[in-house]
Amino acid sequence: MSTIKSLYGTNNQAITITLASLTNAAFRQSTAVDNTTNLFLDALVSVVIKTAAASTSSTGYVAVYAYGTTDGGTHYTDGASGTDGAFTPTTPPNIRLIGLINAVANSTTYVGGPFSVAAAFGGVLPDHWGIIVENETGATLDATAANFVADYQGWQNQVV
Repeated sequence: MSTIKSLYGTNNQAITITLASLTNAAFRQSTAVDNTTNLFLDALVSVVIKTAAASTSSTGYVAVYAYGTTDGGTHYTDGASGTDGAFTPTTPPNIRLIGLINAVANSTTYVGGPFSVAAAFGGVLPDHWGIIVENETGATLDATAANFVADYQGWQNQVV
Protein backbone atom coordinates (compact mmCIF):
# COMPACT_ATOMS: atom_id res chain seq x y z
CA MET A 1 0.00 0.00 0.00
CA SER A 2 1.32 3.43 -0.94
CA THR A 3 1.18 6.63 1.05
CA ILE A 4 1.02 10.13 -0.46
CA LYS A 5 3.14 12.72 1.35
CA SER A 6 4.20 16.30 0.69
CA LEU A 7 7.42 16.87 -1.22
CA TYR A 8 8.80 20.39 -0.89
CA GLY A 9 11.15 21.95 -3.38
CA THR A 10 14.20 24.01 -2.46
CA ASN A 11 13.28 26.85 -0.12
CA ASN A 12 14.10 30.53 -0.67
CA GLN A 13 13.73 30.42 -4.46
CA ALA A 14 14.09 34.07 -5.48
CA ILE A 15 11.30 35.93 -7.24
CA THR A 16 12.70 38.87 -9.21
CA ILE A 17 10.79 42.02 -8.24
CA THR A 18 12.17 45.46 -7.41
CA LEU A 19 10.29 46.80 -4.38
CA ALA A 20 12.75 49.40 -3.03
CA SER A 21 11.31 52.92 -3.33
CA LEU A 22 7.90 51.69 -4.53
CA THR A 23 5.67 54.73 -4.19
CA ASN A 24 2.38 54.74 -2.33
CA ALA A 25 -0.57 53.43 -4.42
CA ALA A 26 1.83 51.96 -7.00
CA PHE A 27 1.98 48.38 -8.28
CA ARG A 28 5.07 46.36 -9.25
CA GLN A 29 5.10 43.01 -11.09
CA SER A 30 7.69 40.27 -10.81
CA THR A 31 9.41 38.29 -13.49
CA ALA A 32 7.36 35.17 -14.22
CA VAL A 33 8.37 31.85 -12.66
CA ASP A 34 8.51 28.93 -15.11
CA ASN A 35 6.92 25.82 -13.60
CA THR A 36 7.17 23.60 -16.70
CA THR A 37 10.20 21.68 -15.41
CA ASN A 38 9.45 21.26 -11.70
CA LEU A 39 5.71 20.76 -12.20
CA PHE A 40 4.90 21.95 -8.69
CA LEU A 41 1.26 21.68 -7.63
CA ASP A 42 1.55 24.86 -5.57
CA ALA A 43 4.06 27.56 -4.72
CA LEU A 44 4.19 29.15 -1.28
CA VAL A 45 5.24 32.80 -1.56
CA SER A 46 6.75 35.02 1.15
CA VAL A 47 7.45 38.74 0.83
CA VAL A 48 9.62 40.87 3.12
CA ILE A 49 9.16 44.64 2.96
CA LYS A 50 10.43 47.63 4.93
CA THR A 51 8.39 50.77 5.43
CA ALA A 52 9.65 54.32 5.06
CA ALA A 53 11.22 56.34 7.88
CA ALA A 54 8.19 58.66 8.00
CA SER A 55 4.54 59.04 6.94
CA THR A 56 3.53 55.37 7.13
CA SER A 57 -0.22 55.18 7.75
CA SER A 58 -1.58 53.49 10.88
CA THR A 59 -3.88 51.59 8.50
CA GLY A 60 -1.18 50.85 5.91
CA TYR A 61 -0.73 47.55 4.10
CA VAL A 62 0.95 45.89 1.17
CA ALA A 63 -1.20 43.68 -1.06
CA VAL A 64 0.28 40.67 -2.86
CA TYR A 65 -1.46 39.40 -5.99
CA ALA A 66 -0.81 36.49 -8.36
CA TYR A 67 -0.85 36.47 -12.14
CA GLY A 68 -0.56 33.53 -14.49
CA THR A 69 -0.92 32.21 -18.02
CA THR A 70 -2.36 29.22 -19.86
CA ASP A 71 -0.43 29.74 -23.08
CA GLY A 72 3.20 29.44 -21.99
CA GLY A 73 3.67 33.14 -21.32
CA THR A 74 2.19 34.92 -24.33
CA HIS A 75 -0.73 36.42 -22.39
CA TYR A 76 -0.72 36.96 -18.63
CA THR A 77 -3.52 37.98 -16.26
CA ASP A 78 -4.63 41.60 -16.60
CA GLY A 79 -1.90 42.47 -19.11
CA ALA A 80 1.07 41.58 -16.91
CA SER A 81 4.23 41.22 -19.00
CA GLY A 82 6.10 38.48 -17.13
CA THR A 83 9.01 40.84 -16.42
CA ASP A 84 10.01 42.91 -13.37
CA GLY A 85 8.44 46.33 -13.86
CA ALA A 86 5.73 48.82 -13.06
CA PHE A 87 2.18 47.53 -13.45
CA THR A 88 -1.15 49.26 -14.02
CA PRO A 89 -4.14 47.01 -13.32
CA THR A 90 -7.52 47.33 -14.97
CA THR A 91 -10.41 48.65 -12.88
CA PRO A 92 -11.59 46.48 -11.26
CA PRO A 93 -8.39 44.42 -11.40
CA ASN A 94 -8.35 40.89 -12.81
CA ILE A 95 -5.28 39.86 -10.80
CA ARG A 96 -5.89 37.54 -7.82
CA LEU A 97 -5.24 38.68 -4.25
CA ILE A 98 -3.19 36.06 -2.41
CA GLY A 99 -2.38 37.99 0.78
CA LEU A 100 -2.11 41.22 2.72
CA ILE A 101 0.80 42.40 4.82
CA ASN A 102 -0.10 44.91 7.54
CA ALA A 103 2.49 47.69 7.44
CA VAL A 104 1.52 50.27 10.02
CA ALA A 105 4.74 51.68 11.53
CA ASN A 106 7.69 53.68 10.21
CA SER A 107 11.07 52.00 9.55
CA THR A 108 9.72 48.53 10.26
CA THR A 109 10.36 45.24 8.47
CA TYR A 110 7.29 43.09 7.83
CA VAL A 111 7.11 39.50 6.56
CA GLY A 112 4.03 38.25 4.76
CA GLY A 113 3.16 34.71 3.85
CA PRO A 114 3.48 31.99 3.05
CA PHE A 115 0.72 32.66 0.52
CA SER A 116 -0.55 29.94 -1.81
CA VAL A 117 -0.40 30.82 -5.52
CA ALA A 118 -2.48 27.81 -6.62
CA ALA A 119 -5.35 28.91 -4.36
CA ALA A 120 -5.69 32.04 -6.50
CA PHE A 121 -6.34 29.88 -9.56
CA GLY A 122 -8.85 27.40 -8.16
CA GLY A 123 -6.18 25.11 -6.71
CA VAL A 124 -4.08 24.71 -9.88
CA LEU A 125 -0.68 26.37 -10.30
CA PRO A 126 -0.26 27.81 -13.82
CA ASP A 127 2.75 26.73 -15.90
CA HIS A 128 4.08 30.31 -15.67
CA TRP A 129 3.11 32.59 -12.80
CA GLY A 130 4.29 35.65 -10.90
CA ILE A 131 3.33 38.14 -8.22
CA ILE A 132 2.28 41.77 -8.20
CA VAL A 133 2.80 43.94 -5.12
CA GLU A 134 0.71 47.02 -4.33
CA ASN A 135 2.00 49.58 -1.82
CA GLU A 136 -0.81 51.09 0.27
CA THR A 137 1.30 52.14 3.28
CA GLY A 138 0.74 55.88 2.83
CA ALA A 139 4.41 56.46 1.96
CA THR A 140 7.11 55.35 -0.45
CA LEU A 141 8.76 52.12 0.73
CA ASP A 142 12.35 52.12 2.04
CA ALA A 143 15.00 52.79 -0.61
CA THR A 144 17.50 50.04 0.31
CA ALA A 145 17.11 47.05 -2.01
CA ALA A 146 18.58 44.64 0.57
CA ASN A 147 15.55 45.30 2.82
CA PHE A 148 13.21 43.49 0.41
CA VAL A 149 12.88 39.79 -0.36
CA ALA A 150 10.35 37.87 -2.42
CA ASP A 151 10.76 34.11 -2.60
CA TYR A 152 8.85 30.88 -2.94
CA GLN A 153 8.99 27.20 -2.19
CA GLY A 154 7.33 24.71 -4.53
CA TRP A 155 5.20 21.83 -3.31
CA GLN A 156 4.09 18.58 -4.89
CA ASN A 157 2.96 15.09 -3.88
CA GLN A 158 5.21 12.06 -3.54
CA VAL A 159 4.19 8.44 -3.27
CA VAL A 160 6.11 6.44 -0.68
